[in-house]
Amino acid sequence: MYYFAYGSNMSVDRLKKRVPSAVVKGVGSISGCVLKFNKVSKDGSGKGNIQHTGNQDDIVPGVVYAFDKAEKPKLDKAEGLGQGYDEKTVTVSTSKGKIQAVTYYATKTDNTLKPYTWYKEHVIKGAKENNLPEDYIAKLDQTDAIKDPNPKLHDS
Repeated sequence: MYYFAYGSNMSVDRLKKRVPSAVVKGVGSISGCVLKFNKVSKDGSGKGNIQHTGNQDDIVPGVVYAFDKAEKPKLDKAEGLGQGYDEKTVTVSTSKGKIQAVTYYATKTDNTLKPYTWYKEHVIKGAKENNLPEDYIAKLDQTDAIKDPNPKLHDS
């Protein structure tokens, strides 16, 4: 099955810890939405979310993975499916055409939240290792982030 990652799961190492069979199939983008770090998380920070805008000029780049469907429950658990994220199928534009992929979106948001620095670093690492556009990486780098008050309690 195909999965579109736009946040910390763009980092191949991070995703493979969650779904060992994951293989990068390429990069792509979805239109009509923007990346926000406004997903309410239990650690008090903002996690990645694709927020629908309806404006087809708004684009979120990301990474398309293929993985064994039998491992999807592992990814659902790691992503908190039903506990802050829900899933949907999105149309991803790639260099080889359009494909359908599953992705996650936040069910509870707060636009005052900021990501922890370690989370932002995962997002940027994934964007760089998958050669996302330089201007997009620069935009990610400019995202305000906060220090995790309990770094040993969270995935870094």
